[in-house]
Amino acid sequence: MAELKSLFGIGEKNDAYAKYFIGQSYLNMLARNGGVGVANVTFEAGCRNNWHIHHGGGQILLVTNGRGYYQEWGKPAQELNPGDVVNIPAEVKHWHGAAKDSVFAHLAIEIPAENASNEWLEAVSDEVYALLK
Repeated sequence: MAELKSLFGIGEKNDAYAKYFIGQSYLNMLARNGGVGVANVTFEAGCRNNWHIHHGGGQILLVTNGRGYYQEWGKPAQELNPGDVVNIPAEVKHWHGAAKDSVFAHLAIEIPAENASNEWLEAVSDEVYALLK
């Protein structure tokens, strides 16, 4: 299993958003300049966020450590490894998080847009998560 670390520091426990995650995540806000937010998000093994939608602006994920997954609603999950990039368009329901046996870290870059918001939805069920390799 990969060590709980990150190129950009794991930051603090992500308590402010804990209700939108299954498992423990950590957040290190790196920049918020000109409407662009960049955060390092680190997930303990088995941690994942709820389904959610970025309204207005999308998001870019740059994977930096461990192994995880990204899944769009109605599509199969895709495995993510260091160096992978995910471009998440606005209005796409999705989730991302760590594999069962690996920590996972990514930079999350918010795409600025007027009146952009994030809508948190239901948790990723244990049944859906259990289907992953």
